Order: sequence, then structure tokens, then C-alpha cells
Amino acid sequence: MNTQRTPTPRPPGASLSTRLTLLFALVASAALALLGGVTLLALNLHFEAQDRDILQAHLQQARHLLARVDNTGALAALPADLSAAFGTQKDLAVRVQGAYAQPLFEQHSEAQMPPALMAHPATAPPAPLITWREGRNAWRGSAMVMPLPMPGAAPLTVAMALDIRHHEAFTTSFRRALIGYVLLAALACALLGSWVVRRGLRPLLLMRAQAERIGAGQLDARMPVQEAPIELAELAATLNAMLARLESAFARLSTYSSDIAHELRTPLSNLMTQTHVALAQPRDAAAYREVLASNAEELERLSRTVADMLFLAQAEHGELLPSRQPVALGAEVRALFDFYEALAEDRGIALRLQGDGTVLGDSLMLRRAIGNLLSNALRYTPRGGAIDVTIAPRDGQVVLRVRNDGTPIAAEALPRLFERFYRAEPDRSHAQGQGDGAGLGLAITQAIVQAHGGRISASAEANGNVMEIVLPEQRAQPVQNW
Repeated sequence: MNTQRTPTPRPPGASLSTRLTLLFALVASAALALLGGVTLLALNLHFEAQDRDILQAHLQQARHLLARVDNTGALAALPADLSAAFGTQKDLAVRVQGAYAQPLFEQHSEAQMPPALMAHPATAPPAPLITWREGRNAWRGSAMVMPLPMPGAAPLTVAMALDIRHHEAFTTSFRRALIGYVLLAALACALLGSWVVRRGLRPLLLMRAQAERIGAGQLDARMPVQEAPIELAELAATLNAMLARLESAFARLSTYSSDIAHELRTPLSNLMTQTHVALAQPRDAAAYREVLASNAEELERLSRTVADMLFLAQAEHGELLPSRQPVALGAEVRALFDFYEALAEDRGIALRLQGDGTVLGDSLMLRRAIGNLLSNALRYTPRGGAIDVTIAPRDGQVVLRVRNDGTPIAAEALPRLFERFYRAEPDRSHAQGQGDGAGLGLAITQAIVQAHGGRISASAEANGNVMEIVLPEQRAQPVQNW
């Protein structure tokens, strides 16, 4: 027998571990990138606020200087005052111009104050900020119109701009460092995520390894439930329940196969033995007829066993489709009493019926089911005993009870009475048994009852046993008056 396991084919696509790892790394990278973007935005806003404060301070300083220009001499000395005030600011560009854009003072003319800044200067603080680029330099500036206290003098436009190259350099360096950090963090998250995912999926791997070890000979193995997390514990418990059902079904199938072999081997062995003995020497016609008659009995037994097995197989596959018609159970039981009357009288067994009820089903099948119960009851009722059949409605159902006097069935045998080929007595020999049944009668009865939507059970009393069939009741149809 080849016990080598076929390797499990890998499904197309990435594994669950790879997907979770990539997803974990992607989410972590996105979060870090978002954090970096927010940090860069906050940094730019901080630099912009800082530049605004510096420019407002310089514009306020220029306003103080222009407030002292109340004569032509002070106006002539204004460039020198502006140069003295702002000349030490290396990163500050200053342009002061008159009403016709003629420059009165200019510092760092390479800043090239943009027309948008000079055309719309603010008249009161805070002046708006404008950022522009001139060559390789970047500037951020503001402009204001400032009046002169000199009579008849037109107001001056004062524009100031800060060289923000150092801010851009810092921002660029910070952005590069941030990108590198995000990439390294994504790689670290991928590695860490892979370890975390493998760690988290370890219960699944254990379940997979356990499932690979389970075979026809290891159906008693179970999935680890205690080691599994809550999310997988229910799955493991469900798989264990499935394995328990498979184990039970496999055990029943093995027993069933063994029983089939046993049931068929005995009559076949008898047939072969009798045939060989008959052929061993010449015999007269009467001897041959006797052998043939015995063989015919064994063949009939085989035929009944095969027919019963076929009937159960059809019931198992839902192929029993009984006709649906009202069936009076009392009439069926009385008909069976007539059939078994001679046998019962011969054994001194009383047959009693009480009550009646109507169900919807197939009369032939139901008669066969009740007949199996009566046949069993007759087989195990001692001489002088009685078999009582009671039929009574209960909660929309009809209950048919068959009680017989006799030795109570052992408690451990009751749950197995309806199994195929099961006999309470250990000896299977037909020759020594009291009947010629193959142990399929109760199994067939159960299949018929279940096909009719009912159920059957067995119980033992102090001095007898009870078989109870419960079927849906067929209620009387109301008469319609036209």
C-alpha cells in the first residue's frame, strides 16, 4: 500500500505571510510618509512665521526712520540712515522708492523685487508675504507704503526681502533625511512585520502540520485548540468536530464492510461446502434435490441481505420517495397481528392493540417498519408474555409504542440497536441464533421512519423493552360547503 503523501499544490499568488508583510510595510510606510509631510509643512510654516516677524520688525524700524524726515535735509540724509540701520543685515534686501518708482535707497539689488510686491504694497501692518526665486537664490519679502511728515512730500514705498536660502537648504536636507528614514523604516517594518506575521500565524502552521499528519489511520488526531488564539480556536474546534464525525463514519464504514463480508461469507461457505460434498460422490436424485433445496435457502438469505443493503443505500442517498397518502396505523397493526397470529399463538404470546392514529405516508413502507418491530418483539418475548401496541396522538404527532415482555436490553446496547448488522447477542451464527435476520431490520425501520419525517427510539423497562415511533399526524381536512 502506497502511504506516501501527495504534496499539497501551492495556489497561485503570494502567500498569506507575504501579503500581510507587504501590507504591514505599506501601511507603516504610508504612516511615516504622512508624518514626514506634516512635519515638513509645520517646518515651512514655522520658517514663514519667523520671516514675517523679522520683516515686520525691519519695516517698523524703517517706519521710525521715515517718521523723522520732516525736511529736505533729513530726506537727503535718509539713504545714509537706512544704510546705517540695515547695512549690517547681510541677508536683507531693501528698496525704498518714491511715488514714480524712482529708487531712493537700495540694498542687495540682486533680489529684484517682483512687480507684484511693489505694485500692491500694504498700507498697514501686517504686510503680506511673497516668496520668489531669483537665480539660485530664494527670497521672501513684504512691502508697505509709509508717509513722510514733510509737508507736500509723497509717501514712500519700502520693500524688504530676506534671503531664505538657508531655510531651503535646511528643508532640503531634512527632506532627504526624512525620505531615507522612511525607506529604512519601511525596510525595518517589512522585516519586523515578517517576523510578527510568522509568529502570529504559527497556530495556523501548527494546524496545517497537524492536518498533514492526519490520514486514514490517524483520524483520532485533533487540532491544537488550547494553543490557538480565540479567532482560530473556534475553527480548530469545528475541525475537531468534523474529524470526530469522520472518525465515527470511518469506524462505522469499517465495521459495515466487515459485517458485510461476514454476512456474505457464511452463506457462501455453506453453499460451497454443500456443493462440494454433493459432487464428491454419485448420489441419487433425492439427495441432489435436498442439496439444491438447502442451497436455495442460502441463496434466498443472500438475496434478502442484498435487497436490504440496497434499500438502506437508497435511504442514505435520499432516494426513498414514499407515496403520500393517509395511513391508519391501527389498521396496519391489526393486519400485522393477523399475519403473526399463528406464530404468537404457537408461542403463547398475547398481541394487544390500543388506540389509533392517522399519518401521511406510504402504507407498505410503514407496514414493513411496524412489522420489523413486531417480528423483533415476537423473537425476544418469552412464552406466556405479551406484546402491547399503543397508538396515541401527542402534540400534533402520532406516537406508536411497541412494548414486549422480556429481558431488558443492556443500557450500552440501546444506542446501537439501529446500527446496521448490530445484534445485542454476540454470537452471529445463524445456525445458533433464533432467527435468520442479518441485523438490518431495525436499521431499515429507522430509515423508513426518517423518510417519513419521524424518529424512532428504544428504551428498556424493568421487565421488558419499548420501541417508540413518532410520526407527524395527518389531521382531518375540513369539509367545505359549496
